[in-house]
Amino acid sequence: MSRSASIKDVANHARVAVGTVSNVLNYPDRVSQRTKDRVLQAIDELGFVRNDAARQLRAGHSRTIGLIVLDVGNPFFTSVVRAAEDAAALQGSAVLLGDSGHDASRESNYIDLFQEQRVQGLLISPVGDVTERLDQLRERGVPTVLVDRLADETKYSSVSVDDDAGGYLAARHLLDLGRRRLAFVGGPTSIRQVADRLQGAQRAIAEVPDASLEVLDSAGQTVLAGRGVGNQLVRRSAEELPDGVFCANDLLALGVMQSLAMMHTLRIPEDIALIGYDDIDFAVSAVVPLSSIRQPTEALGRTAIELLAEELDAMGPTSVRPHHRAVIFTPELVVRQSTAGASAG
Repeated sequence: MSRSASIKDVANHARVAVGTVSNVLNYPDRVSQRTKDRVLQAIDELGFVRNDAARQLRAGHSRTIGLIVLDVGNPFFTSVVRAAEDAAALQGSAVLLGDSGHDASRESNYIDLFQEQRVQGLLISPVGDVTERLDQLRERGVPTVLVDRLADETKYSSVSVDDDAGGYLAARHLLDLGRRRLAFVGGPTSIRQVADRLQGAQRAIAEVPDASLEVLDSAGQTVLAGRGVGNQLVRRSAEELPDGVFCANDLLALGVMQSLAMMHTLRIPEDIALIGYDDIDFAVSAVVPLSSIRQPTEALGRTAIELLAEELDAMGPTSVRPHHRAVIFTPELVVRQSTAGASAG
């Protein structure tokens, strides 16, 4: 296998000093156009590829951004990641993705890996309390922005959605349809987003004296976990069934819907009005188009990158004490057939 061209090879080919090639690559304004053209032609003829890893070691950081999400298989996070990648590209950076899978130890390993890669900064949707780790990162010059999680503004910037308000919207919608025996499907409540959505639903229930809310803990937040809960529901008697179900995300809701549809015994929305959360693309194409609470995924990803850019600027040599920001978006109710026309008779 032939050896890759080095910066010295480029300098010899262009008949310039190695420092001149370095200036063309890093500080092109310092080099005359004629010399620049000669160096660029040599780079093209030799097929030279710069050793970015070495440059990162000298600079102390890279042009990459670490992003850790809870579940890359969830289309909600996929959309957030895509928006973050697009926004980072406009700033000349790239995103390295890590999927914690709701596993704190796996999350910690990714934080270690990204630090070793000398990322510019870290975006993270944390599993639990990672305050200590994030403090260590900042001390080492790596700022962090929390994604889909509200942070203490005195310590970090964050971008999130008001999940308490979203949970309230979902439950209030079912109550306004006349449904009174509601069930919340989600878990574990150690996940802040799940707990906040449940809290919002409970707040709505408290406004209606004859309404109740049963909490059905799911074994995860996947379609399969939703089907497990749905299978439990279809085995109940009519008197034990909820007449409205709010799922902590759309994947769970789609799993519940699949289970009910396969049994052919319960109708959506006539028997059970069903609403999810996130408004992923699959919601509108479900066998019964799914009502959901929409989160602005594109805005979440884009704003996370903007906040990280602010954090990086604040860490410059002439910067003052950083001013962190907490950006909170308001969720939106999207009504489709899984609740439309579901008013109780």
